[in-house]
Amino acid sequence: MAPGATEFTPPASGPPAAVRDAPAPPEPRAPCPHGQNRSPVSGLDHRGRYGAAMTAIEGEPAILDPAHTALVLVDLMDRITALPLVPHSGDQVVDVSRELAGRFRAAGAAVVLVRVERPGVAVQPPGSDLVAGLAQDGDLVVVKRTIGGFHRTGLHETLAERGVTTLVFGGIATNLGVESTARAAGDHGYELLFVEDAMTALTEDEHRAAVALNFPRLGRVVAASAVGFG
Repeated sequence: MAPGATEFTPPASGPPAAVRDAPAPPEPRAPCPHGQNRSPVSGLDHRGRYGAAMTAIEGEPAILDPAHTALVLVDLMDRITALPLVPHSGDQVVDVSRELAGRFRAAGAAVVLVRVERPGVAVQPPGSDLVAGLAQDGDLVVVKRTIGGFHRTGLHETLAERGVTTLVFGGIATNLGVESTARAAGDHGYELLFVEDAMTALTEDEHRAAVALNFPRLGRVVAASAVGFG
């Protein structure tokens, strides 16, 4: 971890990482603080959020406000990026994520790097650190002990203190760490953006289901090239 990065670690007595919440149908969101029907992400309208027929990757640029936006990259650790992943390799996801993080830092937007630790063990498996060079000075490094990045990590409180209202997601695996963290973020009222080429999964079916079916009901799915600041 970079010397200037800040790490948040939950108590070691947290619940086991295997605990999972049963899927539930989407519930109506609370009114957006930025307006009744409009999002701070240009082009997104709340009234279409839960429509069943939505394009998986939207072509319109996503113009973000850097003062209220954070990039959240989940589980980009050596032992996870080395797995056989599809449709993008671990190296491809890391490359896209590095480039995205560089753009966020240059714009003054927050970068959050989430990594997982196994609870109840004295030593973590080899490769449990973030990919070398990913964390930079000023980044937030969050250590989780569940699938998602919000439970007992202080992430929501830290983001709220910074005035962050929009989260942009990447990481591994699309349907596990990324989706679990995103669902919790939605429950907290954040606007959500999913960068399809900055995430991947263990099978193409799992990735496709999350990107084409689940994420469009939670937020907006875009390519990395569509993400910008204004």
